[in-house]
Amino acid sequence: MGAQQIVNLVIPVGFLAVFYFLLIRPQQKRDKSIKSMRETLKPGDDVVTIGGIVGKITKVTDESVTIEVGADKTRIIVEKWAIGKLLESK
Repeated sequence: MGAQQIVNLVIPVGFLAVFYFLLIRPQQKRDKSIKSMRETLKPGDDVVTIGGIVGKITKVTDESVTIEVGADKTRIIVEKWAIGKLLESK
């Protein structure tokens, strides 16, 4: 195997490695942390949905959560996958 063939093999492998470490791996880490956050939701947590609705969790089931929003404490049932962020405790 000549030096030119090795270079022709190393360049695509190098691009794949850079692509993996700059794009794929960070996205997998984000997905894992979001999944973990959604599994640990509990009543009393303040959350933001992916649609931007801010509320407090009142009930958690396997697939959904009930959140209270607004001054009149309107309750909304949303799927767990729709929870985008857990707000910090005050």
